[in-house]
Amino acid sequence: MAAYKPPKGVKNYVDRKAKVGKNVRIWHFAYVGPNTVIGNNVKIGSLAHVDYNVRIGNDCKIEGSAYIPPLTVIGNGVFIGPAATFTNDPYPMSPKMVGAVVEDGAVIGARAVIAPGVRIGKNSVVGMGSVVTRDVPPNMVVMGVPAKVAYNREEFDRKKKSWES
Repeated sequence: MAAYKPPKGVKNYVDRKAKVGKNVRIWHFAYVGPNTVIGNNVKIGSLAHVDYNVRIGNDCKIEGSAYIPPLTVIGNGVFIGPAATFTNDPYPMSPKMVGAVVEDGAVIGARAVIAPGVRIGKNSVVGMGSVVTRDVPPNMVVMGVPAKVAYNREEFDRKKKSWES
């Protein structure tokens, strides 16, 4: 991985100890901390904060104002909506932290909150504004506060296709 060079005129901070893949775009005023590894073809929006010791796979999109704390692991092809917030401290201010895991192909809606240690299953969807306090099974859609299974990914994809047509 080569040293990251932002597009001309873009002001952000990428720690020199971060490893950034090819074709990564990091927008204005974003932060990427030390020992973070970002795969190829990733987009990180303005004002996003990707803290230290984070792992992000290939082909991900993290929208603006998202917060990704230390120890978070994000798979390939993941979408994280604007202002989504991950947490890593079940009992603030404990010195012991645990990261969330987002498996390949998952979608996290805008302003969703993900509790520490939660696993978001492969190809699952977290509805906007949801508060996820438990693991999300693969291929399921969760919504609400606290988030509960609403339907499966197949139904989500049908609804999305109908909306788009």
